[in-house]
Amino acid sequence: MGQSGAKKILLVDDNEHDRLLYRRFLGKHIGPETFEVFEASSGDQGLALFQERQPDCVLLDYNLLDTDGLAVLADLLQLTPPDTLCVVMITGGGSEQLAVRALNNGALDYLVKGHFDPELLCKTVLHAIEKNEWRQHLARQHQELQAVNQQLRDSLAELTTTRQQLQQINAQLVSASAAVEARNQQLDLANQQLARTNADLDNFVYAASHDLKQPVNNLTGLFEELRRSATFADPDEALVLRLIDESLRDLTGTIGGLAAVVQMQRQPGEQVAELVQLPELATDVLQTIRPQLQDAQAAVHTDFTALPELLYVRSNLRTILLNLVSNAIKYRHAEREPRVCVQARLVTGQPVLEVRDNGLGINLERHGRELFQLFRRFHPAASDGTGVGLFLVNRLVQSHGGRIEVESEEGAGTTFRVFLRS
Repeated sequence: MGQSGAKKILLVDDNEHDRLLYRRFLGKHIGPETFEVFEASSGDQGLALFQERQPDCVLLDYNLLDTDGLAVLADLLQLTPPDTLCVVMITGGGSEQLAVRALNNGALDYLVKGHFDPELLCKTVLHAIEKNEWRQHLARQHQELQAVNQQLRDSLAELTTTRQQLQQINAQLVSASAAVEARNQQLDLANQQLARTNADLDNFVYAASHDLKQPVNNLTGLFEELRRSATFADPDEALVLRLIDESLRDLTGTIGGLAAVVQMQRQPGEQVAELVQLPELATDVLQTIRPQLQDAQAAVHTDFTALPELLYVRSNLRTILLNLVSNAIKYRHAEREPRVCVQARLVTGQPVLEVRDNGLGINLERHGRELFQLFRRFHPAASDGTGVGLFLVNRLVQSHGGRIEVESEEGAGTTFRVFLRS
């Protein structure tokens, strides 16, 4: 333990035998995540270790010699923001009232001694950590949304001032039209133009002020109405709109990616596998991302001679290939034309799908253990990705009993080898 990327677990339990048992349970976990475990035999020692180690999750026994779990939980909440604390309470009595109290006081989950095995313990810990990470991600997204709302409010104030100025000009033109009959026609045309401008501004002010705090879909619709109906001459205002557009695209992309993850996780356990023609599937995927390929001037070479067809769930295989090829284009090297090679073959009887590129590459020593984790991005300046694609690919492959091997050299390119099982 102590490896880069391992999840840090703090055990707070005065029973040495129980702590040993939990360590063994956590050591039996099979998956991309590893655990680094720290132990405390008392509440005070647990609080000290928490401040020193900043663990990803705390396994907290309710019955302690020096205190009880709820008191320790309250002390932990004084040491860190509540929305960043990940605690799983362990009780010995199985009392539902105690469990409810623990959850109401800030715990994310609970377990009952003697009623869980290694698999349940690991699943509970990982679920609590993922829930805590997702909660923090939502908080960051909320802050970004508040910043977008503030930009809209600032723009609205400027446009309101402009509207008032235009209304004053309109009144002056109306007065001048009564005094100068020779220019009636010109003033009439000017008034019509001003009337249209006022109507556009009215529509924009309504759209910009309506329901700013609604969910992202409503905010996107509001922005589309604003962009459709308003005309902007000031370059600064156009810049504001572009920044808002980029923020909305980031939010929409992240939520869309997470929706895909949730949908994948909730799919029925038994999906129908079919004989997939790999050349036809690759053609479908490349046609889908054709604008992206053209924009990057990317060349994609496919070779399915060794394995032209494969028994697999077609929709899942399409998602895997689409995400890997899209990532190869997104994270291309700026100093050379992107080249992507896709091929399939059998390795000791197991189908292997390989996607190789000459892009930016990844420092696997530094980021290898985070590669398939949610919201991890290693080249944020090179692409507007959401950090969901590789997480989704890995979950789809693992759901069928497969695995992924990665070779990469920073600055030279990356190769993904997907070992598939139908």
